[in-house]
Amino acid sequence: MVDKQMNPKLWLKEHGDYLFRYALSRLHDTELASDMVQETLLAAWRGHERFKGDSTLRTWLVGIMKHKIIDHIRKEIRHRDISDRLEHDPTSTYFSENGSWQDSPSAWRDNPEALWDNQEFRQVLQECLSHLPEKQRNVFEMRELTGDDSETICNAYDITPTHLHVLMHRARLALQTCLHKHWFGGHTKS
Repeated sequence: MVDKQMNPKLWLKEHGDYLFRYALSRLHDTELASDMVQETLLAAWRGHERFKGDSTLRTWLVGIMKHKIIDHIRKEIRHRDISDRLEHDPTSTYFSENGSWQDSPSAWRDNPEALWDNQEFRQVLQECLSHLPEKQRNVFEMRELTGDDSETICNAYDITPTHLHVLMHRARLALQTCLHKHWFGGHTKS
């Protein structure tokens, strides 16, 4: 005998809209969100005997959906063409197709301590920092301006050391471009 609570038609009626909005907020694609709702309900029906009632039915369904969305994203990443990844990588403009620098970065001739003492430079740096995505900016500031170690930063932002490295690399490249444009590339230093 099937428990009244274990009725997929009832699940769709009571939780379908919520599940759809949840999937849409993560995937930003209505067709894909609809597919995730269907896959979630199908998986829930197949595994309904594992529902022990320790949480609400909605919480259980959302948990299943989270795993479905993660599985979808992992699959998409594995099958994504490398050229698509490079095309959408904000650092790709710095490198050629074979991975070498388009324009090699020049050696920094200025004394960093003297620059830091220069109020105008600090203002330009703050302006450049303000254009970074929030997480990149915060991670960069924690690492380079306040001197926090990698473990502290990773714990604060719940990221892996590899993700920290990527964020720092992208922040440095963006700051290099901005500082070159607004300070080093023709600025008359006093």
